[in-house]
Amino acid sequence: MSDKFNLLSLNFVSQRTCFLLQQVYNSKRIINLRIYVVNLMRSYNEKISIYNGMASTVAMNFSNNFFPIFAITILSATNYQVGLISSLPPLMALLMTIPAAILLNRAHEHKRLVAMSILLARLMFMLIVVLVYLPSESMQAWVFLAIIALMSVPNTLANMGWQTLISGMISDSRRGAFFSDRNRLLTMVGLVSTLTVGIVMKDASNNVAAYQILFAIAFGFGLLEAFLLMKHDEETTRVEGPVVRKKLMDWSIFKHSGYVSFLVAALFFNFAWQMAWGIFNIYHVRVVGATIFWISMFSVGNMLMQILTFPLWKKWAERQSNVRVFVWAAIGMASTPFLTVLSTNLYYLTVVQTISGFFLSGVVLLLFNLLLEQSPESSRTYCITTYNVLLAFAAFLAPQVGIWMLNAWGVEIAMYLNSGLRLLSAAVFFAVYVRYGRVPKELL
Repeated sequence: MSDKFNLLSLNFVSQRTCFLLQQVYNSKRIINLRIYVVNLMRSYNEKISIYNGMASTVAMNFSNNFFPIFAITILSATNYQVGLISSLPPLMALLMTIPAAILLNRAHEHKRLVAMSILLARLMFMLIVVLVYLPSESMQAWVFLAIIALMSVPNTLANMGWQTLISGMISDSRRGAFFSDRNRLLTMVGLVSTLTVGIVMKDASNNVAAYQILFAIAFGFGLLEAFLLMKHDEETTRVEGPVVRKKLMDWSIFKHSGYVSFLVAALFFNFAWQMAWGIFNIYHVRVVGATIFWISMFSVGNMLMQILTFPLWKKWAERQSNVRVFVWAAIGMASTPFLTVLSTNLYYLTVVQTISGFFLSGVVLLLFNLLLEQSPESSRTYCITTYNVLLAFAAFLAPQVGIWMLNAWGVEIAMYLNSGLRLLSAAVFFAVYVRYGRVPKELL
């Protein structure tokens, strides 16, 4: 029996029942039972990873989603400071990536290090809760930015550690199906949590206490997130025998042309994508006048579309290739800035954000799969580390360039230029597909 049908690992199913279930799975006439059997076959680590992701999603949706509107409405942040909300985390990630890589390469057990990093990062939410009591109102926005920067230090270690941890726990044959299912389930949780915030805080956009409660709840889910991370079974990825001290960097990864080409295309795409983040925040809050309710509705529409379309992107990627399908996702992402500035009608903007969720689901699913797909297994940790270092540098510059464009040419021109750059990034990925898309990975 193949690994895909490893039902014998389920101690509550007899050998005879396993055989019958496999036969049922192979029958095209009983589709619903087939899906049920797939769920039964989901490994322990996959289940725990999904629960951990759910807790993380709620923590992020109760905090990060509302940082810009909190800074603008409560802390009276300037456009420059709003831009720094997006720029500071990748800057700190850039500074911390090499130390984080050293810690991860030398750690015998990753999950404990990652869990402690998550816990430290979520503790920062409580600092945001009390910063409004600072006597100097002019300093509150800068202190808030300092907390955001400090929060990014353990977040960097947590993100890199999770990528390394999960890449070793999920086999190549299961990766596409698992991340598709995980992303869809996490998006469902995000939709419910964001919708709840939008309804409960509908008229509380200028209420300090409402934000304090929101961030305190996010801290509570952060504790749950760290607890569930510790529940992963890392024994399946632990190397027996003496610990071998790994070198800081493996420059041989740049000999793999497929990985290098992906790296260039992915960095350009992320730069163009993240350039507009600060512009979107300023446009929605300052120009359109969106409240917490409407910010939540934008997110709800976006996530609902992601839930419905994750399986489509998975199916298309399996039929064609990750890189070819990603080209279409990138083209779709290019339309969002252009469509956004055509109207300030809140209902229209909700529709635009909902449509963008269709393409965002493809980006979320395929980009990480492409990273793992194009990273040689023997040096995957180094490939992930290098990607994160360069991505952090691009992510720091991108929002600042976006704010500069906003101040220089206005919001409409800035959005149009961003759409053009996003479209160009799709062309770069298409060039990668033409060069490497039809070449077997082992030949790259």
